[in-house]
Amino acid sequence: MTTDLPGPPQEPVRPLLRPGSRIFVAGHRGLVGSALVRRLTAEGHEVLTRGRELLDLREAAPTEAYLRDIRPDAVVLAAAKVGGIMANSTSPVQFLEDNLRIQLSVIAGAHTAGTGRLLFLGSSCIYPKHAPQPIREDALLTGPLEPTNEAYALAKIAGITQIQAYRRQYGAAYISAMPTNLYGPGDNFDLETSHVLPALIRRFHEAKRDNAPEVTLWGSGSPRREFLHVDDLAAACVRLLESYDSDEPVNIGCGQDLTIRELAETVQEVTGYQGRIAWDVSKPDGTPRKLLDVSRLSSIGFTPQIPLKDGIARTYAWWLGRSAPLA
Repeated sequence: MTTDLPGPPQEPVRPLLRPGSRIFVAGHRGLVGSALVRRLTAEGHEVLTRGRELLDLREAAPTEAYLRDIRPDAVVLAAAKVGGIMANSTSPVQFLEDNLRIQLSVIAGAHTAGTGRLLFLGSSCIYPKHAPQPIREDALLTGPLEPTNEAYALAKIAGITQIQAYRRQYGAAYISAMPTNLYGPGDNFDLETSHVLPALIRRFHEAKRDNAPEVTLWGSGSPRREFLHVDDLAAACVRLLESYDSDEPVNIGCGQDLTIRELAETVQEVTGYQGRIAWDVSKPDGTPRKLLDVSRLSSIGFTPQIPLKDGIARTYAWWLGRSAPLA
C-alpha cells in the first residue's frame, strides 16, 4: 500500500460532530444506512429517519421542508439508487437522474435548513477503470470510467463536486467519502441482483443443503477485490464526522485485497460446504484488481476491526436467521 499520498490541506478547526447530536440518516433502510443507524445510536446520538413512503428524497421541496422542520445537527447521505451490472446497463437514465435528484435535494435542503455537518457517501466506481492500484483519491477524473456503470459513477462525481462547491461558496463543513465493496447484515442475497460475496454465501449454502457435488463459479478466480464489513464502514463514517474537515474525498476500505478464488474458499469454509469448486473460464473475469489506497483514512487514526472471515461468518448467521425457508 502506498503511503506517500499527502493529506489534504487542513482548514481552521471548527465545531464538527458533538456528543448527542441529532443526525438525519438518508437511506436508513439500506445496507449502509442501517449500519449507520446502529453505530450512531450506540454512540449516543439521536438518529432521525424518514421512510420513502413518507418522503421522496428526489423531490426538492418536500425534502427541504422536512429538513427545515427537524433542523438536524448533521446529515449522512447514504440514500441512492443502486444495482448490479444489468440494472446499470439497462436503466442508465434512472441511475443518473434519480441519484442526481437525491443529492441535489438533500444537500441543498440541508444547507437551507442550516445543517452544520454533512457526509456524502459515494462509491469506488467513481475512479477510472484502469486507475493505478491501490487507487488514490487523486485518481479521480484522470481516465475513462467503467462503461457499465458510468451513469451512476457520474452522478456520484457530481455529488463530490456539489460538496466541494458548498464548502467553497458557503464555508459549509460538508465532506465526502468513497467506500470499497461492502457486505454485512442487511445485504442483498437475491442471486439475480446481489454482489459477489452474498451471492457466494447463498450459492455455497444451497449447495450444502442440496448435497451438490460441485459449485461452478464464473471466470478464473484470479481477479483481486477488497471487502469491508459495513459496521466498519459505519465506524469510519463516525470518525470522519468527528474529525475530518476538507473538500478532498476520503477512501474507506481496509487496504487489503484477495483473489476471488481465495474469497470463494473462505466462504466455502464458513458455510461448511464439502464439495468441489469449478471455474468456468469461458465467462469474463472483469477488472483484474480494484483496491483503494486508505492512507488518508489511516492518517486520522482509523483501522477496520472486523477480519474478513469473522465478518463473513456474522453475515452468514444473520442471513440464516432471516431465511428459514431456504435453510
